[in-house]
Amino acid sequence: MVAYCYGQKRSTHRRNSLSLAAILVPGSDPRKLKSATQLDADCIVYDLEDSVPLARKGEARSMVFDALEVGASGNRRPEIAVRINAVHSGMAVDDLSIMLHSKYLQAMVIPKVNCASDVHFISRMIDSIAPADRQEHIRLIACIESAQGVMNLKEIATSDTRLSALLFAAEDYCADLGLIRTTHRREMLYARSALVTTACAYGLQSIDLASRDHSSVCMDYQDDEILRHECQEGREMGFTGKQAIHPRQIATIQEMFRPSEEDLIRAVKIVKGYVEHAQRGLGAFGLEGKVIDLPVVKWAERLIARARSAQMTIPNVSSSSSSSTGSSGGGGQQAEAAKTTESTTSRKT
Repeated sequence: MVAYCYGQKRSTHRRNSLSLAAILVPGSDPRKLKSATQLDADCIVYDLEDSVPLARKGEARSMVFDALEVGASGNRRPEIAVRINAVHSGMAVDDLSIMLHSKYLQAMVIPKVNCASDVHFISRMIDSIAPADRQEHIRLIACIESAQGVMNLKEIATSDTRLSALLFAAEDYCADLGLIRTTHRREMLYARSALVTTACAYGLQSIDLASRDHSSVCMDYQDDEILRHECQEGREMGFTGKQAIHPRQIATIQEMFRPSEEDLIRAVKIVKGYVEHAQRGLGAFGLEGKVIDLPVVKWAERLIARARSAQMTIPNVSSSSSSSTGSSGGGGQQAEAAKTTESTTSRKT
């Protein structure tokens, strides 16, 4: 499913692979900029906003543009993005006037998005400034950081065909609402759930908050459990990825947001069993002591689609299913639906 505005043509520049781990790189730190493309992150975000002092904005623009032109190196090719200054900051136009001339820029991260017009503005700037052969290859990521942004999630999610992800920025959101930051994160449950639900409804990726606990970037094995717990919580809520603020967080985030091997094997068994039973005109069936019906099959198809988007190998296992436990009604329709399983990478993830 692809979100789009009425009156706009559909676009093809949504990212097929998942951005499991997106790491922010300060745009005014030459050492970190130089080493960034060696990181194993899925998305590298050069930052021109909060990590750059006001007096160094111009210098940072030049440094980030130079870093963009170097491109990515190593075995993997992470997505290269830039987080510009907010639309209403008075600095966004200067950022865009330079960054959009890069032939390697793949995504623009828009901070403090409060309404659809913030996204529209950036998209119009891309049409005006970016080379014609690059315009269709730049996607947008909207950062939700305020009460207004949460209340306008639907209009933001459907604002532009370039938009491919919603990102939750916890610190600014808590500051905007005057919330007290806690380790259990219940104060942000509504906003995070609303963002995930909206992203899913309109075929967008959803990127969870960054782990700010200093211990989560330490080497002690106990500290890694804090990050793992956050990742597990975010994955259970439906987020497709998470922000990283330190290279040590990347591998853990990627591991936790990929489907587990156990879940993936079970999902394949479910889909294969579904196809086998649907071809015989049968409905629900039993698998390993559990009743499998259409909602469970949809879960399995979605998990397989996530695995493909995460570039995982899909195991070849037998269904090992038991006899049908349900009626034969709707079997033909289910069999037709089963044929679409192999194309699930093009679905929302």
